[in-house]
Amino acid sequence: VEAVHLIADGKAPRIPQPKEGATYEGIQKKENAEISWDQPAAALHNWIRGHDKVPGAWATIDDQVVTFYGSSLLDASVPAGQELAIKGASRPGLVTKSGLVIFGNDGKMVLVRNLQFEDGKMIPASKYFSSGETTTLELTEEEKKMAEDIR
Repeated sequence: VEAVHLIADGKAPRIPQPKEGATYEGIQKKENAEISWDQPAAALHNWIRGHDKVPGAWATIDDQVVTFYGSSLLDASVPAGQELAIKGASRPGLVTKSGLVIFGNDGKMVLVRNLQFEDGKMIPASKYFSSGETTTLELTEEEKKMAEDIR
């Protein structure tokens, strides 16, 4: 009660908190979240997950900033996929049916599930090479009649 009264009266002592031993880290900025590729797979995974969702760990692919989301360590044989050159990486990534596989300097793998481009468009990493394709839905006569009935 005494402490509350001191605060209410404006007489409570003010002791600045020392910086030594402080554990608070300031807000991360996007420019500081670039992926450093000379690390083991576990460190890459921790970096990506640590920056997921804000500000997002990123790398340069095809001269544009691509942000990586949803990583997990991959403990299996190297999957089949299409190679993707990533600036600074010692080994190209692989776009597989599960996502983008990236490699640490220890040869182990990390699976990244989603990628976001500079324009804000997010895609599943497995669709990197097919992101520009569009498909058209073709309805059968029966489905066209059903659609008309629903309208």
